[in-house]
Amino acid sequence: MNIDLSQFDNLELNNIGNWPPLAKGVFAAFLAIVVLGLGYVAIVSDKIKRLDTVTAEEATLKNQYQAKYHLVANLDLFKQQMIEAETLFAEQLKSLPESHETPGLLDDITFVGTTSGLDFVKLNWQPEITQEIYIELPIDIEVVGSYHEFGNFVSKIAGLPRIVTLHDFDIDIQEDIKGLLNFKLEAKTYRYREASEQ
Repeated sequence: MNIDLSQFDNLELNNIGNWPPLAKGVFAAFLAIVVLGLGYVAIVSDKIKRLDTVTAEEATLKNQYQAKYHLVANLDLFKQQMIEAETLFAEQLKSLPESHETPGLLDDITFVGTTSGLDFVKLNWQPEITQEIYIELPIDIEVVGSYHEFGNFVSKIAGLPRIVTLHDFDIDIQEDIKGLLNFKLEAKTYRYREASEQ
């Protein structure tokens, strides 16, 4: 089948009605492709982008829904855990000395040290260190005694009703007395920051 290409010669746009049928068909196909392309760009492509956006949003909303559903399904359990956590927090707060109890803590540490057989060289409060929800109250301690007496002291400190932690141990041999050691350490107790302090 031979197509006569000479029929495409001398075609004028203002005289489309007189064009040969093959030229009209090719022109109609070209025009249809242009109209479809412009229609896709003008109408459909925006809708596809919107569809992609909505699909991504749908996935996000599904995940949020599942997380919230999990929370609601376990709400009673979470409430119970919250009550337990608040109770535990309140119990732990009781282990922290209040501001009027901190001077008595020095007396407790002195008593524990002397009953353990240690001699105090130094026992001084240091400046408070403010943290986000609590205040550290450091105490410099220097004592002289035997290794076992110091171990007894540490054990009794751990048994105090208030929270006291021991840090930065430094142990030296006491030069002048045989068998005695010089212990330097820092004890820290903690106080809860009240809302007015925060």
